[in-house]
Amino acid sequence: MSSQPITVLVVDDHEIVRRGIITLLETEPDIKVLGQAENGRQCLELAESLQPDVILMDLVMPEMDGVEAIREIRERGLASNVLVLTSFGSDDKLFPAVRAGALGYLLKDTSPADLVQAIHKAAEGQSALTPAVARRLLQEFSTDLEPTPPAEPLSERELEVLKLVARGLTNDQIGGKLFISEATVRTHVSHILAKLSLGNRTQAALYALRVGLVTLEEIGRAES
Repeated sequence: MSSQPITVLVVDDHEIVRRGIITLLETEPDIKVLGQAENGRQCLELAESLQPDVILMDLVMPEMDGVEAIREIRERGLASNVLVLTSFGSDDKLFPAVRAGALGYLLKDTSPADLVQAIHKAAEGQSALTPAVARRLLQEFSTDLEPTPPAEPLSERELEVLKLVARGLTNDQIGGKLFISEATVRTHVSHILAKLSLGNRTQAALYALRVGLVTLEEIGRAES
């Protein structure tokens, strides 16, 4: 990981929540908060000008909600990775956010340590799904997550990489396990997403769960 701090944009319509999150993150030497926004429209403006590594996104906000903002971020090709932090644990909020392109989904009662860990994962483009969230996605949205065979099947190496992606390993960790370079891992991940018509590693992890390549217990259990 780079020695540069992870840059973060905090998006929430409640000022007291934004202040609390920022105060927490300011205690982390390797995280730098670049700015804050109170709705999705402000988020898009700041995301384009500040280009943060991670956007910490609330979902229910005036003017433009979090799901719509996530879709816009992806459509505009912005490089920021989105981590949802919300009070709403209902499935009608969870699934659209993940489908829109969020890498992770946390409730506001999560521990500070888990939030910081999720920000680090999101900064590296890793899936930040917990087993509990993954289980709900699979149980409640089995039809939407029904896999369709890719037009071009995954190679044996791509299947190996996909399993490790689903387990939450970084590209560097995957490279170490498979004795290949990090650049080669990135290429494999790009090919996997393209073949499966998926948007990010979180969606790839869900696909791997759905087809039985990994178990719920293995999700997010990164190995050294």
